[in-house]
Amino acid sequence: MDQLRRMAVLATVVEQGSLVAAARQLQTTTSAVSQQLRALERDMGVTLLHRSTRRIGLTPAGERFVQGCQAMLAAAREAQTQLHHLRDAPEGELRICAPVGAARQIGPALAPLLAAHPGLSLHLEVDDGFTDLVAKRIDLAVRFGRLPDSSWAAQRIGQKTVGLYAAPAYLARRGVPVSMSDLTRHDWLLLRSDTGAIRGFSLTGPDGREEMLRISPRASSNNQLSLQQFCEAGMGLAMLGAEDVDESQAQGRLLPLLPGWSLPTLPVYVMTPQRDAQPAKVRHAIEALRHAFGAVRDVGG
Repeated sequence: MDQLRRMAVLATVVEQGSLVAAARQLQTTTSAVSQQLRALERDMGVTLLHRSTRRIGLTPAGERFVQGCQAMLAAAREAQTQLHHLRDAPEGELRICAPVGAARQIGPALAPLLAAHPGLSLHLEVDDGFTDLVAKRIDLAVRFGRLPDSSWAAQRIGQKTVGLYAAPAYLARRGVPVSMSDLTRHDWLLLRSDTGAIRGFSLTGPDGREEMLRISPRASSNNQLSLQQFCEAGMGLAMLGAEDVDESQAQGRLLPLLPGWSLPTLPVYVMTPQRDAQPAKVRHAIEALRHAFGAVRDVGG
């Protein structure tokens, strides 16, 4: 590394035309520049330039060697420019991982960002499980609910409204629940993650009182869309995202249950490899998703 630094010093001296100007450009002293040049010549075993504080003159060997030094310095400056551009302007491939319940919002949220930046592309991995984000080179992951232990940084960007739903055919067969006690007599469809299915949850009644319900699933899935399809097929009751079932409700395939009762909202997070020094594509994507999920700026994890 010292050798590369000295080659950059030589290229700067030739570029600036003198040791004094080079020292000013490198924000160091003239004597320090001279020391770097002497060390380079010692390592190379050849005299590269004749110099004074005001004037320099390359030797024949120096003329040939400095071309490589200048090319190296130019490549380093170009790499720095590209890095700054990545930091300041969204470009490159943005790799996002999201569960099914969030995937439908990714496109509408990020479409304006991609339209404004032709150099930016998007790849979306849809997975309700907690996949290996590092192995898949994910820049940004969207997650609902409680987060697993992870070295990734998490920011809360919003919340998801959840409700109880069932198909009309199921309710005609098994009856419509009108109280908490009724729920225990029904078949349940639950989302099962890598850590198991949710077997207990709380509901808040019209009077503001919270009650806990313990259930055992009749059917489960690790995929939210499959769970909704189970529910629409009349297999039981399910906790589903309110936004996800708008169309099913409008078409009469699902009906909401226990009006006046509410389930806790699910927090929505974005996870990134680090909290600071995010590339522009990640910073802009987070802000777009934050707007889509309607959250105030918040931090969680």
